[in-house]
Amino acid sequence: MREFLTTDRLEPAKRLVVERTKDFGEIYEVFDRDDAKSQSERCIQCGDPFCLSKCPLHNYIPQWLKSIAEKDLDFAFKLSNEPSPFPEVMGRVCPHDRLCEGDCTLNDGHGAITIGSIETHITETGFKAGLKPQFPGVTTDKKVAIIGSGPAGLSAATYLLRSGIAVTMYETADRAGGLLTYGIPNFKLDKKIVERRISLLEEAGLKLVLNTTVGKDITFEEVADAHDAIFIGVGATKGKSAGIVGENAPNVYPAMEYLTSIQRKNFKISYDKKYDFKDMNVVVIGGGDTAMDCLRTAKREGARSVTCLYRRDEKNMPGSRKEYKNAMEEGVDFVFLAAPKEIVLDENGNAIAVEATKTQLGAKDESGRQKMEEIKGSEFRVNADIVIMSLGFDPVVPSFLAENGIETNGWGGIIINEETYETSTAGIYAGGDCFRGADLVVTAALDGREAARSISHSLLK
Repeated sequence: MREFLTTDRLEPAKRLVVERTKDFGEIYEVFDRDDAKSQSERCIQCGDPFCLSKCPLHNYIPQWLKSIAEKDLDFAFKLSNEPSPFPEVMGRVCPHDRLCEGDCTLNDGHGAITIGSIETHITETGFKAGLKPQFPGVTTDKKVAIIGSGPAGLSAATYLLRSGIAVTMYETADRAGGLLTYGIPNFKLDKKIVERRISLLEEAGLKLVLNTTVGKDITFEEVADAHDAIFIGVGATKGKSAGIVGENAPNVYPAMEYLTSIQRKNFKISYDKKYDFKDMNVVVIGGGDTAMDCLRTAKREGARSVTCLYRRDEKNMPGSRKEYKNAMEEGVDFVFLAAPKEIVLDENGNAIAVEATKTQLGAKDESGRQKMEEIKGSEFRVNADIVIMSLGFDPVVPSFLAENGIETNGWGGIIINEETYETSTAGIYAGGDCFRGADLVVTAALDGREAARSISHSLLK
């Protein structure tokens, strides 16, 4: 350990831009044993490890780094899979630069340990070696229903099944995974990775009910009557509005609808052909990871030009630095300090441009963030055949919430006891984006894990 003085930070190898933009294959290679070992040996084994504290799941990062440095894959696999429901997913999609790697002690002059890549290596190499997360099988007479199969739901299922509790999961779509399947593109997360985890849960006893919307295809009451508790993890997929003229034009699309449609295309199942943007000028409004996903997807779909409009500067972008860098490499054009004011329409009501105003950052507000100020007389236009709105998401509020006394707040988020994850109705729990608003995969996984522990404690006490 502590080889940081002789070994530099190593990024995982990436496919060449000219190759990777031709398909939707993952762009990063998984570390081999030698690279994972040499990077792990850089860890200084802090007495108070900031990486562990910054991780929402409080993963045992220093411990599994030490295990990989000592070539103990079996122990590293167990450590990695204990607090995390799917570490090979987190290693791929977490914004490590803002979480564990961002708080690595070695950031001060030496470069953080490549924690995310080692996390991916541990589970992928473990699976190849025949290792599997352990489940006891269904050992109790308790039954829990999970509504929604996204990160929160899959996490809850994982920890309930570890407690020997039977789980039935209801999913509206034709495949499980929620955001992991239909929101995050393949070039970041190959769907075989998600499918493998779901298969492991089914082997452990998960009953998966697809193409079924609770409140429509089956009543909430039917689900409640057949189970001892319910966890709601329906996410947040309703795109936020910009509140500008022209945003309802027929060629202005919500980000999630676009990403879902293209993923359906990649699955080789029916999709809406209006999302084929080949040879078109695409403008994406927003600066988060979903915006990066839309931009990079449009490049792979053969768009003539792909432009991102963001009202603040590069440093203030909410998305991962890694994803911004990848988008830059792949030829996306970024226009910073630009606030969209109107979608310009032609005589037929179709969008033909985005009119924006240049901005500047001024004094800091109460939160410490600089206020955005528009510069008078700085209006300009960006031509567009297609406009994608990626301004964040709100929950789609199912009618069964109010009908069953499950309270929501002003923006539709489910109100829970943040210690127990129980809603205002006894025996009904919730977590993930339907509680937090659009957030990270890792925080949804945290909610699912903690809710499952609370449910288990309540049912098995």
